[in-house]
Amino acid sequence: MVEPDNRSRLKQWLESGEARLHPLTFPQRELWETSPVPVADPANHICGFIEIRGAITHAECEAALRRVIERQEAMRLSFLPGKEKPVQMVRTTGTPLLGFRELSSAEARPEALEELMRETYAKPFDLLQGPLHRVEMMRRNAGDHVLAFSIHHAIADGWSLGVFVQDLSTAYVIGLKGLRKAVATGLLKLADSLPPVPQTHSAWAAAERAFWQPAELDRRGAFWKSRLEGSRPLWSDHEGTARGGGPLLREAASLPADLTRAIRDLAARSGATLFSTLLAAFQVALWKWSGVDDLVVGTPVANRNKEAIRQTMGYFAGIVPLRGQVDPAGTFSGHLGSVHARAVDSFAHAMPFAELARLMGPSAGPGRHSIFDVRFALQNHPVPDIELPRISTRLHMRSTGTARFDLGCEITETGIELEVVWLHRQGMFSGADLAALDTLFRTVLVGVGRDPQRRAGAVVP
Repeated sequence: MVEPDNRSRLKQWLESGEARLHPLTFPQRELWETSPVPVADPANHICGFIEIRGAITHAECEAALRRVIERQEAMRLSFLPGKEKPVQMVRTTGTPLLGFRELSSAEARPEALEELMRETYAKPFDLLQGPLHRVEMMRRNAGDHVLAFSIHHAIADGWSLGVFVQDLSTAYVIGLKGLRKAVATGLLKLADSLPPVPQTHSAWAAAERAFWQPAELDRRGAFWKSRLEGSRPLWSDHEGTARGGGPLLREAASLPADLTRAIRDLAARSGATLFSTLLAAFQVALWKWSGVDDLVVGTPVANRNKEAIRQTMGYFAGIVPLRGQVDPAGTFSGHLGSVHARAVDSFAHAMPFAELARLMGPSAGPGRHSIFDVRFALQNHPVPDIELPRISTRLHMRSTGTARFDLGCEITETGIELEVVWLHRQGMFSGADLAALDTLFRTVLVGVGRDPQRRAGAVVP
């Protein structure tokens, strides 16, 4: 509910053109309509940190952040409760939320710094008032800074983080060239600004609404009704009693370079993608670990297939359910071929997940997702490492788990290695459970890398 003072302020903004109202986008609807946790829960934060080597001041960083907010409409979004569903409010101006902290030698240690960053990540946002982003500048010494940031998932996705770093770096260069001319109100003159994006977030959303008409939704929906018919959650209701809010627990490890190279070679020899090869191995490991051979996992898709939105921040990503059956008597090579073909088919029939969830019916119960309870993702969207005058930057993403699932496996390409992050809901699995699954996954990868013609049931003991 909007308080009287806020209602009066909103009326003034709308009449003056300071703010515009838009319907929720399809991805935003997924957060409000299908997530088992409230949209304001910190589990819905996209988090990361940027290491900055070189001399940079708080004022320079704040000016750069202000330019990013000016360019990126999503950074000026907040949400108003509506009669039936919330609406977006886009402000014409925004305020950077940038804190500063001088770290002691004890706080600069990796474990202590990680804890400080977790505090930044966990602070909730006011969805009505905004802003829905927060940056904390932590100074280890004069030439060594960390920018820890948290952005609500309703205005950003994984791809957006690369855009954010690119824009922040470019805006910093503008400052170095002497174009910082902030006026007394805190706004920047046009000459100080980043160039406008080719397509704004709201323009993309309007085009999406125009495309997803009932006839197209019905056509895609028929495919998904057939594809998902008879699928079941991996865990029963009584096993989900620990479900609730809060971020998922995170365990990270790496696949060594030689194993990564073997899996890439297997994908190339099989005519499959790296994603399909990793997914096929994950399915075999998950089957052995859970005892379930008919598996549905949800995977994110960037949904950035148009050049015009590759520079635009916002929540564009979609979710595609992928169903697969593990046949212990069949070869892994045959399983991989089936997984790849079904994945290609599923991606070709992708539709807004909020509409897919509505089509498939109500969720399985409190805290349960309507379609899947396991997430699998290969994070390979652009993540720039940028060398600039006086400084260099490196982005590190943090998988906090937008808690719409019970178990997640997120794999990120980090040079010649692959980082594997396991995410799981508190209380559902022990550390030993996750360690066993991680071992199974590695065993499968090693085995099929050596001999993809082995029976799937014989890849692991």
